[in-house]
Amino acid sequence: MHIPRTGEAGRYAWIGMFISEVLFGLFWIISQFARWNVVYRYTFKDRLSQRYEDKLPAIDIFVCTADPILEPPSMAINTVLSVMAYNYPPEKLSVYLSDDGGSELTFYALLEASKFSKYWIPFCKKFAVEPRSPEAYFALNIDLNDSVFAQEWFSTKKLYEDMKTRIVSAVEKGCLSNEIKGQHKGFSEWNSKVTKKDHQSIVQILIEGWNPNAVDIDGNPLPTLVYLSREKKPQCAHNFKAGAMNALIRVSSEISDAPIILNVDCDMYLNDPDAIRDALCFFMDEKKGQQISYVQYPQNYENITKNDIYSNAGLPILKIELAGFDGYDAMQYIGTGCFHRRESLCGSKYFENHIVEWNDTKDKIKGRTIDEVEEASKLVANCSYEKGTQWGKEMGLLYGCAVEDMVTGLTILCRGWKSIYYNPTKKAFWGVAPTTLDQALVQHKRWSEGLFQIFLSKYCPLIYGHGKIKFGAQIGYCLYLLWAPISLPTLYYVVIPALCLLHSVPLFPKVFGLWFLPFAYVFVAKSAYSLIEDLSSGNTLKGWWNFQRMWVIRRTTSYFFAFVDTIIMQLGFSETGFVVTDKVVSDDVLKRYEQEIMEFGNSSIMFTIISTLAMLNLFSLSWGIKKLVFGTTFGALENLIPQIIICGLIAMVNLPVYEALFFRRDKGCMPSSVLFKSIVIASMAVLMPIY
Repeated sequence: MHIPRTGEAGRYAWIGMFISEVLFGLFWIISQFARWNVVYRYTFKDRLSQRYEDKLPAIDIFVCTADPILEPPSMAINTVLSVMAYNYPPEKLSVYLSDDGGSELTFYALLEASKFSKYWIPFCKKFAVEPRSPEAYFALNIDLNDSVFAQEWFSTKKLYEDMKTRIVSAVEKGCLSNEIKGQHKGFSEWNSKVTKKDHQSIVQILIEGWNPNAVDIDGNPLPTLVYLSREKKPQCAHNFKAGAMNALIRVSSEISDAPIILNVDCDMYLNDPDAIRDALCFFMDEKKGQQISYVQYPQNYENITKNDIYSNAGLPILKIELAGFDGYDAMQYIGTGCFHRRESLCGSKYFENHIVEWNDTKDKIKGRTIDEVEEASKLVANCSYEKGTQWGKEMGLLYGCAVEDMVTGLTILCRGWKSIYYNPTKKAFWGVAPTTLDQALVQHKRWSEGLFQIFLSKYCPLIYGHGKIKFGAQIGYCLYLLWAPISLPTLYYVVIPALCLLHSVPLFPKVFGLWFLPFAYVFVAKSAYSLIEDLSSGNTLKGWWNFQRMWVIRRTTSYFFAFVDTIIMQLGFSETGFVVTDKVVSDDVLKRYEQEIMEFGNSSIMFTIISTLAMLNLFSLSWGIKKLVFGTTFGALENLIPQIIICGLIAMVNLPVYEALFFRRDKGCMPSSVLFKSIVIASMAVLMPIY
């Protein structure tokens, strides 16, 4: 209702604030579309086992890793061992490890895991072990009063620790001895010419699940286990994880060709050994199962601190927003912890009265030797195989986007399929969350950049999904696709009120005026709404406050850089990249994380921005308080009170930043160079005129 006149101080700053408020309002409305249609799912896996035990389909499980340094082989094999130990007929399980790093160290670790699985799987099933990752299980305090159990526990643990020691030792050395290389013919694939970015296709079947001699120590059959490293050539685009997944789909079709595919990241181990049966309840439902393309489990993390210092868990998202998408039958595919129907993943469209014979599996191996199977599999993993085909376009995961999983899921839904979001009380999988602020921000930068690319592409759900998925789902998708551009009004709101306060330029109505009530209502109502959502989702009060901090930090750094990089890419000045999140941290970093002390420790440009914004608002808050206490009358400053409050709130969420800048002396504090740059930049900003 009020616009400063031409020539009046703060006219353009006010208009910018008004635009920011409108954008915030639109973004909030978009967020409600994901909350208005919440559905909670339940299954009856016991009934499934009774009625369909003979008809249970074969399952192919894909585990993806990309770098033996950032994603240690010992971590990857724990995931592999956990999924090999599902409560499911082992002859119907095939596990594939995709090693996009092409490392003989990862292959060696998998070879060791194949031997240990003969002891681990029967141990798990005999004593109903949970979780089924050896590393996670042996870290628990286990009751060893039963002498029989204790004896097997100690012997199995020793086998695991010996195996882990051998693997870690090999990784630290960076090479393998000739004695180790003589253990399996697969090591002959690596020679002096093989590099991470230039090597031939490598396919090695370590356990032949169809072979009657492939049994554990109790004589029970073992799941099939396959190592894959697709061909890499410098002149060929490898399309990151999407390319690895598509190679897995083709290679598995040559070996096991199961109708259901589960894919997990290498850091996401199995927690619920019955998760397969849960997922199959949806696929095998007589009324609606034939239309289900995929069943998506949430991404849960085992290493979340009590108050979730980096807001990694996202409890309201998992329990409210994603359940809302499920109400539209349009849950996103998030790239891990997802059970797929193979035919839908390979480009098939859904049609009415679609019928699947789950137990109608093709014997892909019959009449072929193991060498013939491996050679046939290598051909479909070659760089040249996809040329002139629809792979990456209409088949498999789509190429050209940093968040290939979400755009793939959207494309599948637009072909007539439906998806399920299932978030059981007992978590199906546990992953590893970033333990440093830098890791968390880099991860969100990659996500938000890829999501914004989708919005600007032909796959924008408002256009591509029109008439194919429900309107609420189209709008709900935009809640995530617009993470990057929402950084602009947030950055504006963090900077401009502080600068205007320093120049005594008011941007809000007087505190005791009638027009201040709408602003007060919006602030109080939105904060209460957010707090209630968090607490009802299982978060703590301090956890909610940490989320407010990360909300500001992500939007002013990760999302802003994602916006800038996406625009640059759209203009043709750069190409899509992919960053693997480092899963390895030192003991002192881990200790600070467990103590919920924010980790900085380097001169990242993101940390410079965080520090500069914190210093700017501290300057403005100090000036505002000084004026209130020692300056002019309260009446003269009444219309500046809202800006003082805003600066005060921003300063409060930045208390860990001030602590890292001025008081901490550990390795996780802010470097002095960041402090110097932030003070200089903030001081220069103070001198800027306000129009």
